[in-house]
Amino acid sequence: MRNLECFVKIVLAEKVSPATLAIFKEEAGWNVVTADQIAPGGLPAELSDADALIVRSAVQADAELLSHAPKLRIIGRAGVGVDNIDAAEATRRGIVVMNTPGANAVAVAELTLGLMISMVRSIPRANATMHAGKWDKKTLQGTELRGKTLGIVGCGRIGLEVARRAHAFGMKLIGYDPFIAPAIARENNITLVPIDEIFSESDFLSLHVGLTPQTEGLINKTSIAIMKPGVRIINCARGELIVDEALAEALKTGKVAGAALDVFRKEPLKESVYYGLENVMLSPHVAGSTDEAQEAIGIQLANQVRDYLKLGVVQNAVNVPSLSADEYSELSPYIEMAYRLGKLLSHDAAASANAEGLGSVESITLTYNGRLAGLKTEMIKNAAVAGVLNGSEGVNRINAASVAAERGIRVNEDKREHVAGGTGATLRLSLHWSRKEGAGQASEGDWTGLATVLHGTSSRLLSYDGIDVEAELAGTLVVLRNRDVPGVIGRIGTVVGEAGLNIASFALGRAGAAQAARSSRVPEGHAIALVQVDTTAASQQALETALEALRKADGIDSVRVVELGKL
Repeated sequence: MRNLECFVKIVLAEKVSPATLAIFKEEAGWNVVTADQIAPGGLPAELSDADALIVRSAVQADAELLSHAPKLRIIGRAGVGVDNIDAAEATRRGIVVMNTPGANAVAVAELTLGLMISMVRSIPRANATMHAGKWDKKTLQGTELRGKTLGIVGCGRIGLEVARRAHAFGMKLIGYDPFIAPAIARENNITLVPIDEIFSESDFLSLHVGLTPQTEGLINKTSIAIMKPGVRIINCARGELIVDEALAEALKTGKVAGAALDVFRKEPLKESVYYGLENVMLSPHVAGSTDEAQEAIGIQLANQVRDYLKLGVVQNAVNVPSLSADEYSELSPYIEMAYRLGKLLSHDAAASANAEGLGSVESITLTYNGRLAGLKTEMIKNAAVAGVLNGSEGVNRINAASVAAERGIRVNEDKREHVAGGTGATLRLSLHWSRKEGAGQASEGDWTGLATVLHGTSSRLLSYDGIDVEAELAGTLVVLRNRDVPGVIGRIGTVVGEAGLNIASFALGRAGAAQAARSSRVPEGHAIALVQVDTTAASQQALETALEALRKADGIDSVRVVELGKL
C-alpha cells in the first residue's frame, strides 16, 4: 500500500494561481505536474498514475479521459459548474468530484453593481463618444441608483453580496427566494416578496439563481409584460434564465430601458439578437474573472483536495457521500428517493405558498421509519434538503444541510425504528412555511409527503399532504388538486390526450373525512391526482397547452408540473 503523504501525484491540467500551486508544493514528496509541463495530447498519459486532477472549464473530464486514470481519487473543479466533468462516471469509478461554490461571490456582486451604474450613467457610450472626438454632454444625463428599487431573484451568497453593496447606494431592496429565512433577509435589508411583485415593482432586476426547469425562461414575454416601463435587467447567473427574443423585443420598444448580460445560452456568443441594440451591454462571462476571485478559488480548492488526500475529509463534493462502498450501495436508492421527494414537495409548495401570500421555508422535518431509522441517514437528509433547495446557488447533496443553516432554515430529524403496522423503510418529509410578515390573514403552511423504495430501486410516493396516493417519483409529474365530483378525471384524460401527450400513470387520492382531518391542504370532498406523462424536448409545447387547458377546466383547483427525470 502506498504511503499517501510520500507518494501523491497532482495533475494541474489548466493554469491555476501561484497560491494554488504553493499549497500543493508545501507537501513533502508530492509530485505536482503543471499545465505547461504537459505535452499536447499528453494528459491521458499523465493521469496513468495520478491521484488528483485539477481542472477549470476547458478540460473535458469525460469517461474516455477517466479510463486512463485507474488510480485517480479526486477531481477538483476550480469554479462552480461541473458540466465538463462526467460526475456519474467519476462516481462509478469511486472518484470524488469537488467544486468551489461561493469563492467568486464578491467578484460577481461587484460586476453586477458596475453594470447597473454603467447603464444609468451611459459610461460605455460616454467613453466611445469621447474617443470619437465628441463632447456629447447633453445626451449623457443619467439617473441615480439612490432611491430606486432593486429586485434580487435568488438570495444565496451572490445575491446577498449584491444586496449589501446596493444598500450602500441607498437602494430599496426586494427579493424573491423561497429558501431563505426572513431573519437572514432582514439582516441584509431585503424585503421578501412574491415573484410577480419582483417583476412589477423593480426598477432594476438582477438574477442570481441556478438553472432548473422552473427557472429556465424566467424572463419571458409574460413576465416582461408585468414589469415597470423602463426596468433594467442584469444577468450574471445563467443565460438560459432569459428568453432572448422576448427581451430583445422589449429593449427595442423601450419597455425594458436597458439590459446588461454576462452569460448566454450558447457560449462563446457568435450570433445574437442583441447585436446592434444600443441599450444592451454584453460581456463574455467575466463576472467571476478577477485576480482576487481566481486566487480565492484556487486556494479553496487546493485546501479541499489536500485535506481529502491526507485526511479523507470531503468538502463541497458533488457526487460521493462519506460512506463505505457497502453502506453506499444499501443507502443509494433511499438517497435518490429522498432527493426526488424533496424536489416534488419544494416545487409544489413554493408555487402554492407564493399564491397564498406565505413567506418562505422555515423548517424541514425528516422522519425515518422502520429499518431506515437504523441506517446512517446523513446523506439521506442532505439529499432531501438538496431536493427542497433544488436550483439554489451552489447546493448539492453534500452541502445542502449547511446551506440550509446559512439561510436560517431549521432541519429536524426523528427516527422511529419500531412503527406499528410494519411499514418497512419509509421517509416522511415535511416542509413548514412561515407566515409572511405583515400579511394579515395569511397563515402558516405545511406540506408533507411519505415515500419508500420498492423492488430495490423504485422511488415511490405513498401519501401526499395526508392523502394516500401511490405514484412513482420519476418523469414529468402533473400534480392536480381537484374537487371529487364526477367527470373531472375524464376531463383530465381528455385534455392531456387532445394535447398529444401519453399518460404513463395516473394516481388519485381522495379526501374523505378521515383523510381531510390529517391533511392541511386537501379538504373533504376534494382529491389530489398525480399524472405522469411522457414528454420529450419536442413535446414541451404540447405540455404547456395541456397545462393551460387544465388550469381553465371546471373542478380543478390547481395544476403544477414537476420534472423529476428518469430513475
